[in-house]
Amino acid sequence: MEEILALVEARLRTALGEPDARADVTFLGTDRIEVLRFIDGDVVRYATLGMSGQPMADPTSPLADPVKGPRAELVLSVRAGLADTDQVLRPLAVLAASPQVEGVIVAPGASLDLGQPLWPGAPFSSVLVAGPGGLVEDLELDAPMDPVRFLPLLPMTHNEAAWKRVRGAQELQERWLSQGTDLRDPLRTSVALDQGVTDG
Repeated sequence: MEEILALVEARLRTALGEPDARADVTFLGTDRIEVLRFIDGDVVRYATLGMSGQPMADPTSPLADPVKGPRAELVLSVRAGLADTDQVLRPLAVLAASPQVEGVIVAPGASLDLGQPLWPGAPFSSVLVAGPGGLVEDLELDAPMDPVRFLPLLPMTHNEAAWKRVRGAQELQERWLSQGTDLRDPLRTSVALDQGVTDG
């Protein structure tokens, strides 16, 4: 596992530069999760390190394969200096530990809900998992291990999360795109959504 995480960190450094801060979070019964912070101009990126040490297992499977299975790390990008986004370190670690703690498989199109703001005063308590390959390329591992995928997280407001549950991830992403939504804005409000879809 340590060898895999060393390769993962090297891939993050290649793609994002040197981290200027890092934090460790350990939950009872789980491996340590680190969160690295990278500054890129006016954007700050937070990346998890540790989630990919073990493959994610199907929660319905009686036996977890210790080698095969999807592996991932999470990446969140926000505009710097507009909110106290450094408080997102522990919530990100919670999401990264969810495959070990809850037996979930984190994949593109999924919603992850924290039940509390991502950082103090944030209008978001959940995120949409986007597809990999844009910011950080997949990290190929020796067969039969699956590659490590670096999955961007897109913060969702309560209304957006409710709308996504009804319409699906693709329609929400298309709505963001058509409205020119700045998904890195930590203070943004909900995108305009169709009437008739409520939080209920």
